[in-house]
Amino acid sequence: MATKACAPAKVNLTLHVTGQRDDGYHLLDSLVVFADVGDELEFVPGPNLSLDVTGEHARGVPTDSRNLVWQAAETVGWTGRIHLNKVLPHGGGIGGGSSDAAAVLRMVADQGSEVPQHLTLSIGADVPVCVKAVAARMEGIGDRVTPLTLPRFYSVLVNPGVEVPTGAVFSAMKTRRNSAMPDEIPDFEASDACAEWLGAQRNDLQSSAVELAPEIGRVLEELSATRDVLLARMSGSGSTCFALYPSMKAAHFAAYEVGAAHPEWWCRATQLN
Repeated sequence: MATKACAPAKVNLTLHVTGQRDDGYHLLDSLVVFADVGDELEFVPGPNLSLDVTGEHARGVPTDSRNLVWQAAETVGWTGRIHLNKVLPHGGGIGGGSSDAAAVLRMVADQGSEVPQHLTLSIGADVPVCVKAVAARMEGIGDRVTPLTLPRFYSVLVNPGVEVPTGAVFSAMKTRRNSAMPDEIPDFEASDACAEWLGAQRNDLQSSAVELAPEIGRVLEELSATRDVLLARMSGSGSTCFALYPSMKAAHFAAYEVGAAHPEWWCRATQLN
């Protein structure tokens, strides 16, 4: 019997790089939310593991052990056929692969099997927060995830179709020891107040990503110029950027405006929770 799951896009509202361990892992402090757009997976149990990928962004996605979906299934010993409908741009800084892997782990957990956190983290730093798939503060190397209550955001996600390797972005950073967010995240009653607070925070990878892929800077300029925008920033290590708006109507208008001017860009109006 087939089981279906959604793997929502992960958006880093903030991403502070606060240090680097001796083993090379970077220390992070990030506010993470999830969109109502994402990849779709279907699982059919069987004796052997197989993976097929279709969808708008299927091109270039591996269907073997290089895929985090495959790795997640192997990690927990699940076998069968997995179909992945790739809606999200891969390598786009919105956790497509990590969220896909997390969907596998949630499916296994829903069927009664325990998935230890150390196994979750072994697949990727973003996987633990993607398993929870709720607004959260992610710290350390991704091992400390604290769910938070944040306002609902109305947003536009834009990817210019350029992949930026995460390792290259980290390597291009000028400093890896930056300040963390405040110890206490305020309680926000409205998204505009939260967006104002977010404006004083950072994505420490943004400047180096823009240097490597100037198209990201162009996306940020376009989003910043849209009507009623509250904040425009890059998510993760790029190349997807997001903008926040006071209403879904404003987000849809901005998405139409940007999409019409740049039909080659992936552009979606969405809600973030």
